[in-house]
Amino acid sequence: MNETGLQDMTETRLQRWESRAEWPLAICAVAFLALYSIEVLAEPQGAALKAVEWSLNLLYLPFVVDYLARLRLADNRARWFFRHLLDLAVVTLPFLRPLRFLRLVALVRILHKALGDAVRGQVIAFTTCGALLLVYVAALAELKYERYAPGSQITTFPDALWWAVATLTTVGYGDHFPVTAPGRFIAVLLMIGGICLIGAAGATITHWIISQVAKDEVAQQSVTVAHIDDLRDEIARLRHLLEKTTGAANGEAPPRISTTQGLQRN
Repeated sequence: MNETGLQDMTETRLQRWESRAEWPLAICAVAFLALYSIEVLAEPQGAALKAVEWSLNLLYLPFVVDYLARLRLADNRARWFFRHLLDLAVVTLPFLRPLRFLRLVALVRILHKALGDAVRGQVIAFTTCGALLLVYVAALAELKYERYAPGSQITTFPDALWWAVATLTTVGYGDHFPVTAPGRFIAVLLMIGGICLIGAAGATITHWIISQVAKDEVAQQSVTVAHIDDLRDEIARLRHLLEKTTGAANGEAPPRISTTQGLQRN
């Protein structure tokens, strides 16, 4: 088998793995989100807390397996590695564990597939789901680090939600702000996420508008060319009819036009 065939097989295996792992990882991410919500909001103690922590660690393993499998199946492992540094950070750095919620993007992809080519529906779904996910996850993570910090103003979940919405929209009222280093780091990530979310939605809409305008221009050009061809045929037909009429008026036999001449005249 040549190198091209091997490359096609490797890419197919990678795509097959990603397609099969999409739903299981999405389910694990939803379960992780639910358990993390219980840990932050309910604040379990004793055996309940240990059970939640063990469950969170257990749900962490599928993402590690997925990362290693995709790295192994990648055609160009070095290029794939550098293009997925965020995935590497998520599975290696404990401080960035809240970023594992990015796996919920699989649900948005599935929703996009269900919507097909409905660009407006995709933009609405992406923006709505992305914004809700960012706000909820950031509020949970912020509350976990800020709740008992000295001088903190984010001590309840409603306060954390209000702060997350104000930060995501880059309004920044200043009535609630993080005082811990992890809290400020989460705030930076949320601001970047909000800017990227708005930018992606705007870019999608702009691309859709440009593509629609281009389609209309191509259609208009096709109609114009068709009209010109029709006019040429009509002119050729009228010229031929005029020649026949002129010859009959002069008492001449109608000229016999060969197929080649007719084609040349047309």
